[in-house]
Amino acid sequence: MQDCIFCKIVRGDIPSKKFYEDEQVVAFHDINPCAKTHFLVVPKKHIRSMADIEESDRDLIGHMMFMGQKLAKEQGLKGWKMLFNVEKEGGQVVFHIHLHVLGGGVISLDEC
Repeated sequence: MQDCIFCKIVRGDIPSKKFYEDEQVVAFHDINPCAKTHFLVVPKKHIRSMADIEESDRDLIGHMMFMGQKLAKEQGLKGWKMLFNVEKEGGQVVFHIHLHVLGGGVISLDEC
């Protein structure tokens, strides 16, 4: 998707506070944090919403969850929340799936 902001971040067209990347995902700090630590795990594959995942995406979604917990521990978190917003009615603003990882005191989940 040429105009997707997360696709642009994945390609390096837009700067981000990226701190992890592998062949499937990138992780970067949220520009509008809802907690002391708030980062996103974003797949390189463009999938519009969690409502659109298919059977073939199971390993990718599992990898996102695994990396979320691994990176949370590496960020020094002792506890955290992991959150997917799904569709506009579920609070999704950017239509490229992404996992929010929040810890260190949550400010507001309404904004995430």
